[in-house]
Amino acid sequence: MNGKLMQGAIRALRLGSCSQWPASVARITVRAYATPPKRFYKKTSVLSSDGGYEVVLDHRKLKTPKGTPFLVRSEPLAIAVATEFDAQKEHIERSRMHLSALCFTAIDNPNNLTKLDMVNYLLNFIPTDTVLFQYDDEKDLQDLQLNEWDPVIAWFNQRYETNLQKTLNITPPQVSEEDKMKIAKHLHSYSLDTLHGFIFAVDTLKSIILACAVIEQMLTVEKAVALARLEEEYQLKFWGRVEWAHDLSQQELQSRLAAAVLFVHLNCSEYFVKQKSIL
Repeated sequence: MNGKLMQGAIRALRLGSCSQWPASVARITVRAYATPPKRFYKKTSVLSSDGGYEVVLDHRKLKTPKGTPFLVRSEPLAIAVATEFDAQKEHIERSRMHLSALCFTAIDNPNNLTKLDMVNYLLNFIPTDTVLFQYDDEKDLQDLQLNEWDPVIAWFNQRYETNLQKTLNITPPQVSEEDKMKIAKHLHSYSLDTLHGFIFAVDTLKSIILACAVIEQMLTVEKAVALARLEEEYQLKFWGRVEWAHDLSQQELQSRLAAAVLFVHLNCSEYFVKQKSIL
Protein backbone atom coordinates (compact mmCIF):
# COMPACT_ATOMS: atom_id res chain seq x y z
CA MET A 1 0.00 0.00 0.00
CA ASN A 2 1.52 3.34 -1.07
CA GLY A 3 1.70 6.45 1.11
CA LYS A 4 -1.28 8.23 -0.43
CA LEU A 5 -3.52 5.19 -0.11
CA MET A 6 -2.44 4.69 3.51
CA GLN A 7 -3.24 8.31 4.34
CA GLY A 8 -6.62 7.96 2.65
CA ALA A 9 -7.43 4.87 4.68
CA ILE A 10 -6.46 6.55 7.96
CA ARG A 11 -8.48 9.64 7.09
CA ALA A 12 -11.52 7.52 6.26
CA LEU A 13 -11.24 5.62 9.51
CA ARG A 14 -11.06 8.86 11.46
CA LEU A 15 -14.09 10.31 9.75
CA GLY A 16 -16.03 7.08 10.22
CA SER A 17 -17.91 7.57 6.96
CA CYS A 18 -17.76 4.64 4.56
CA SER A 19 -19.46 6.65 1.79
CA GLN A 20 -16.38 8.88 1.44
CA TRP A 21 -13.88 6.02 0.99
CA PRO A 22 -12.10 5.69 -2.36
CA ALA A 23 -12.91 2.52 -4.31
CA SER A 24 -9.45 1.07 -3.53
CA VAL A 25 -9.87 1.70 0.19
CA ALA A 26 -13.41 0.32 0.30
CA ARG A 27 -12.02 -3.17 -0.21
CA ILE A 28 -10.22 -3.06 3.15
CA THR A 29 -11.89 -5.39 5.65
CA VAL A 30 -12.27 -4.13 9.21
CA ARG A 31 -12.78 -7.00 11.66
CA ALA A 32 -15.13 -6.30 14.55
CA TYR A 33 -15.39 -8.35 17.73
CA ALA A 34 -18.36 -8.70 20.02
CA THR A 35 -18.07 -6.65 23.18
CA PRO A 36 -18.04 -8.80 26.34
CA PRO A 37 -21.17 -8.37 28.45
CA LYS A 38 -20.91 -5.78 31.18
CA ARG A 39 -20.92 -6.81 34.79
CA PHE A 40 -24.52 -6.28 35.93
CA TYR A 41 -24.17 -7.28 39.58
CA LYS A 42 -22.38 -5.84 42.60
CA LYS A 43 -21.86 -8.85 44.84
CA THR A 44 -22.01 -12.63 44.75
CA SER A 45 -23.08 -15.15 47.36
CA VAL A 46 -23.78 -18.85 47.79
CA LEU A 47 -27.20 -20.09 48.87
CA SER A 48 -27.88 -23.50 50.40
CA SER A 49 -30.77 -25.19 48.66
CA ASP A 50 -32.46 -28.58 48.76
CA GLY A 51 -29.83 -31.09 47.77
CA GLY A 52 -27.17 -28.59 46.78
CA TYR A 53 -25.86 -25.06 46.55
CA GLU A 54 -26.75 -22.13 44.28
CA VAL A 55 -24.86 -19.00 43.27
CA VAL A 56 -26.66 -15.68 43.65
CA LEU A 57 -25.68 -12.50 41.81
CA ASP A 58 -27.17 -9.70 43.91
CA HIS A 59 -30.73 -11.02 44.19
CA ARG A 60 -30.71 -13.07 40.99
CA LYS A 61 -30.03 -16.78 41.02
CA LEU A 62 -27.42 -17.84 38.48
CA LYS A 63 -28.67 -19.87 35.51
CA THR A 64 -26.92 -21.90 32.83
CA PRO A 65 -26.91 -20.97 29.12
CA LYS A 66 -29.96 -23.24 28.68
CA GLY A 67 -31.78 -21.41 31.46
CA THR A 68 -31.42 -24.22 33.99
CA PRO A 69 -30.98 -23.04 37.60
CA PHE A 70 -27.35 -23.41 38.67
CA LEU A 71 -27.19 -26.12 41.35
CA VAL A 72 -24.17 -28.17 42.46
CA ARG A 73 -23.80 -30.64 45.30
CA SER A 74 -20.44 -29.35 46.49
CA GLU A 75 -20.36 -26.16 48.55
CA PRO A 76 -16.65 -25.48 47.82
CA LEU A 77 -17.39 -25.76 44.10
CA ALA A 78 -20.24 -23.25 44.38
CA ILE A 79 -17.93 -20.90 46.30
CA ALA A 80 -15.27 -21.28 43.58
CA VAL A 81 -17.78 -20.38 40.86
CA ALA A 82 -19.02 -17.40 42.87
CA THR A 83 -15.38 -16.31 43.25
CA GLU A 84 -14.92 -16.42 39.48
CA PHE A 85 -17.93 -14.16 38.99
CA ASP A 86 -16.75 -11.87 41.78
CA ALA A 87 -13.32 -11.57 40.12
CA GLN A 88 -14.81 -10.07 36.95
CA LYS A 89 -14.26 -6.35 36.57
CA GLU A 90 -16.18 -4.03 34.27
CA HIS A 91 -16.90 -6.77 31.74
CA ILE A 92 -17.49 -10.51 32.13
CA GLU A 93 -14.65 -12.40 30.45
CA ARG A 94 -16.16 -15.84 29.91
CA SER A 95 -12.92 -17.20 28.46
CA ARG A 96 -11.33 -16.83 31.90
CA MET A 97 -14.11 -18.60 33.81
CA HIS A 98 -13.19 -22.23 33.27
CA LEU A 99 -14.82 -23.58 36.42
CA SER A 100 -18.11 -21.87 35.62
CA ALA A 101 -17.99 -23.22 32.07
CA LEU A 102 -17.36 -26.75 33.36
CA CYS A 103 -20.30 -26.51 35.74
CA PHE A 104 -22.57 -25.18 33.00
CA THR A 105 -21.52 -28.04 30.71
CA ALA A 106 -22.09 -30.65 33.41
CA ILE A 107 -25.54 -29.26 34.28
CA ASP A 108 -26.80 -28.68 30.72
CA ASN A 109 -24.97 -31.65 29.15
CA PRO A 110 -25.60 -30.11 25.69
CA ASN A 111 -24.51 -33.24 23.80
CA ASN A 112 -26.62 -35.55 26.02
CA LEU A 113 -23.60 -37.69 26.87
CA THR A 114 -23.93 -40.73 29.10
CA LYS A 115 -21.22 -42.01 31.40
CA LEU A 116 -20.50 -44.78 28.89
CA ASP A 117 -20.04 -42.22 26.10
CA MET A 118 -17.53 -40.29 28.16
CA VAL A 119 -15.58 -43.34 29.29
CA ASN A 120 -15.36 -44.61 25.70
CA TYR A 121 -14.11 -41.18 24.59
CA LEU A 122 -11.33 -41.34 27.17
CA LEU A 123 -10.43 -44.94 26.29
CA ASN A 124 -10.20 -44.07 22.60
CA PHE A 125 -7.71 -41.34 23.54
CA ILE A 126 -5.14 -43.82 24.87
CA PRO A 127 -3.67 -44.95 21.50
CA THR A 128 -3.03 -41.28 20.61
CA ASP A 129 -1.61 -40.30 24.00
CA THR A 130 1.19 -37.74 23.66
CA VAL A 131 3.66 -39.45 26.00
CA LEU A 132 3.35 -42.80 24.23
CA PHE A 133 4.74 -41.37 20.97
CA GLN A 134 8.50 -40.90 21.28
CA TYR A 135 11.40 -40.35 18.87
CA ASP A 136 14.46 -42.49 18.24
CA ASP A 137 16.11 -40.38 15.50
CA GLU A 138 17.18 -37.44 17.68
CA LYS A 139 19.19 -38.53 20.68
CA ASP A 140 18.84 -35.41 22.83
CA LEU A 141 15.05 -35.40 22.46
CA GLN A 142 14.90 -39.15 22.99
CA ASP A 143 16.91 -38.87 26.21
CA LEU A 144 14.67 -36.05 27.38
CA GLN A 145 11.53 -38.12 26.76
CA LEU A 146 13.14 -41.14 28.40
CA ASN A 147 13.92 -39.16 31.55
CA GLU A 148 10.70 -37.15 31.75
CA TRP A 149 7.94 -39.26 30.18
CA ASP A 150 8.93 -42.84 30.96
CA PRO A 151 8.63 -42.46 34.78
CA VAL A 152 5.06 -41.20 34.35
CA ILE A 153 4.18 -44.13 32.08
CA ALA A 154 5.69 -46.51 34.66
CA TRP A 155 3.64 -44.85 37.43
CA PHE A 156 0.45 -45.17 35.38
CA ASN A 157 1.07 -48.89 34.70
CA GLN A 158 1.75 -49.55 38.38
CA ARG A 159 -1.22 -47.51 39.59
CA TYR A 160 -3.78 -49.10 37.27
CA GLU A 161 -2.08 -52.48 36.81
CA THR A 162 -1.80 -51.98 33.07
CA ASN A 163 0.96 -52.60 30.55
CA LEU A 164 0.91 -49.59 28.23
CA GLN A 165 3.96 -49.41 26.00
CA LYS A 166 5.38 -46.45 24.10
CA THR A 167 6.04 -46.48 20.37
CA LEU A 168 9.08 -45.10 18.54
CA ASN A 169 7.39 -44.58 15.17
CA ILE A 170 4.08 -43.39 13.76
CA THR A 171 2.41 -46.74 14.43
CA PRO A 172 -0.09 -46.32 17.31
CA PRO A 173 0.71 -48.36 20.41
CA GLN A 174 -1.35 -51.48 20.92
CA VAL A 175 -3.69 -51.33 23.93
CA SER A 176 -5.07 -54.66 25.12
CA GLU A 177 -8.72 -55.12 25.96
CA GLU A 178 -7.67 -56.12 29.48
CA ASP A 179 -5.93 -52.79 29.99
CA LYS A 180 -8.95 -50.93 28.61
CA MET A 181 -11.23 -52.73 31.05
CA LYS A 182 -9.03 -51.82 34.01
CA ILE A 183 -8.93 -48.15 33.06
CA ALA A 184 -12.67 -48.14 32.28
CA LYS A 185 -13.42 -49.62 35.70
CA HIS A 186 -11.56 -46.78 37.37
CA LEU A 187 -13.27 -44.10 35.27
CA HIS A 188 -16.72 -45.58 35.91
CA SER A 189 -16.13 -45.06 39.64
CA TYR A 190 -16.56 -41.32 39.10
CA SER A 191 -19.85 -39.51 38.63
CA LEU A 192 -21.05 -38.22 35.28
CA ASP A 193 -20.34 -34.63 36.35
CA THR A 194 -16.79 -35.47 37.41
CA LEU A 195 -16.00 -37.08 34.05
CA HIS A 196 -16.57 -33.70 32.39
CA GLY A 197 -13.52 -32.51 34.34
CA PHE A 198 -11.52 -35.57 33.25
CA ILE A 199 -12.29 -34.88 29.58
CA PHE A 200 -11.38 -31.20 29.98
CA ALA A 201 -8.02 -32.21 31.50
CA VAL A 202 -7.30 -34.80 28.80
CA ASP A 203 -8.21 -32.41 25.98
CA THR A 204 -5.94 -29.78 27.53
CA LEU A 205 -2.90 -32.07 27.87
CA LYS A 206 -3.64 -34.37 24.90
CA SER A 207 -2.78 -37.18 27.31
CA ILE A 208 -4.89 -39.37 29.57
CA ILE A 209 -1.70 -40.54 31.33
CA LEU A 210 -0.64 -37.03 32.31
CA ALA A 211 -4.24 -36.11 33.22
CA CYS A 212 -4.56 -39.03 35.63
CA ALA A 213 -1.14 -38.26 37.11
CA VAL A 214 -2.00 -34.64 37.89
CA ILE A 215 -5.51 -35.45 39.14
CA GLU A 216 -4.06 -38.04 41.53
CA GLN A 217 -1.43 -35.48 42.63
CA MET A 218 1.53 -37.41 41.28
CA LEU A 219 2.36 -34.30 39.22
CA THR A 220 1.73 -30.62 39.81
CA VAL A 221 -0.27 -28.63 37.27
CA GLU A 222 2.85 -26.75 36.15
CA LYS A 223 4.83 -29.98 35.71
CA ALA A 224 2.04 -31.71 33.79
CA VAL A 225 1.79 -28.79 31.35
CA ALA A 226 5.57 -28.73 30.98
CA LEU A 227 5.56 -32.45 30.11
CA ALA A 228 2.72 -31.97 27.63
CA ARG A 229 4.77 -29.21 25.95
CA LEU A 230 8.06 -31.13 26.13
CA GLU A 231 8.65 -31.42 22.38
CA GLU A 232 7.57 -27.84 21.71
CA GLU A 233 9.89 -26.47 24.39
CA TYR A 234 12.71 -28.57 22.98
CA GLN A 235 12.21 -27.09 19.51
CA LEU A 236 12.00 -23.56 20.92
CA LYS A 237 15.60 -23.88 22.10
CA PHE A 238 16.65 -23.93 18.45
CA TRP A 239 14.04 -21.73 16.78
CA GLY A 240 13.53 -19.13 19.48
CA ARG A 241 10.66 -18.20 21.76
CA VAL A 242 8.01 -15.57 21.14
CA GLU A 243 7.40 -14.47 24.72
CA TRP A 244 3.94 -12.97 24.37
CA ALA A 245 2.69 -15.97 22.36
CA HIS A 246 4.36 -19.00 23.90
CA ASP A 247 4.12 -17.70 27.47
CA LEU A 248 0.44 -16.92 27.01
CA SER A 249 -0.19 -20.40 25.60
CA GLN A 250 1.55 -22.00 28.56
CA GLN A 251 -0.36 -19.94 31.11
CA GLU A 252 -3.67 -20.66 29.38
CA LEU A 253 -3.00 -24.41 29.52
CA GLN A 254 -2.13 -24.16 33.20
CA SER A 255 -5.33 -22.23 33.89
CA ARG A 256 -7.48 -24.77 32.03
CA LEU A 257 -5.80 -27.73 33.70
CA ALA A 258 -6.00 -26.22 37.18
CA ALA A 259 -9.75 -25.67 36.70
CA ALA A 260 -10.22 -29.26 35.51
CA VAL A 261 -8.31 -30.72 38.48
CA LEU A 262 -10.16 -28.53 40.95
CA PHE A 263 -13.49 -29.45 39.36
CA VAL A 264 -12.74 -33.17 39.71
CA HIS A 265 -11.64 -32.89 43.33
CA LEU A 266 -14.51 -30.66 44.41
CA ASN A 267 -16.99 -33.07 42.85
CA CYS A 268 -15.68 -35.95 44.95
CA SER A 269 -17.80 -36.86 47.98
CA GLU A 270 -15.04 -36.20 50.49
CA TYR A 271 -15.28 -32.48 49.65
CA PHE A 272 -19.03 -32.25 50.19
CA VAL A 273 -20.18 -30.34 53.26
CA LYS A 274 -22.51 -32.58 55.20
CA GLN A 275 -23.94 -32.47 58.69
CA LYS A 276 -23.51 -35.54 60.84
CA SER A 277 -26.66 -37.22 62.00
CA ILE A 278 -27.17 -37.42 65.75
CA LEU A 279 -28.66 -40.73 66.76
